[in-house]
Amino acid sequence: MVWLQTSIGEGTLPSPKPVELTLLDFILMGGWAMVILILLAAIGLYIFLERYLLVAKYDRDPHHFMEQVKAAIRQGDVRRAEALCVATQTPFARMVGKGISRLGSPLPDIMAAVQNQGNLEILQLEKNVPYLATIAALSPMVGFLGTVTGLIQAFMKISQLQGNVNPAALADGIYEAMITTAAGLIVAIPMQFAYNLLVNRIQSFILKMEGASTDFLDVLQEPVK
Repeated sequence: MVWLQTSIGEGTLPSPKPVELTLLDFILMGGWAMVILILLAAIGLYIFLERYLLVAKYDRDPHHFMEQVKAAIRQGDVRRAEALCVATQTPFARMVGKGISRLGSPLPDIMAAVQNQGNLEILQLEKNVPYLATIAALSPMVGFLGTVTGLIQAFMKISQLQGNVNPAALADGIYEAMITTAAGLIVAIPMQFAYNLLVNRIQSFILKMEGASTDFLDVLQEPVK
């Protein structure tokens, strides 16, 4: 009889239904920390896309441009060389154009002008890029802070209940608190990847700029035929 009652009792227990949560549910569970993380992710995405598209716009092979400029300088046609730089409007062209504007000055002065303009162009390319590294470092800390404050609230509820705690309610409070840690990592990992990608792309571009400046200075030192 006992076996029969147990079997019947177990058979009548309703099976638990899986809980389906939407993205909005997770955001609401995370609370204030999720708002900050979403804002950081939006800022990081904007910086990455804006800088990446800018570098992609300028990242061309300067060989053809430099050959035209060198041919004009060899022919003594400085105005044509300047016009090429104005028409091209790239960091390469602005850097070389600055050197052309100093023609007639001593070579060290021309080199300094080219180098200074190159440094200015690099600063423009790297504008706001360090913020990506900051977002990548800050996001996990914001997520962890949200988790800690969530756990504090959960344990305060336990204290108020004086030990009469439903394990299911305790588990709910803990996993809701952990959501912000996961969200912080979800933001941080792509931001770190985006930062490294941009830095490598800009470094490759800087090498091309150095090559263009070397070509320009070399043509100035060619013997007059």
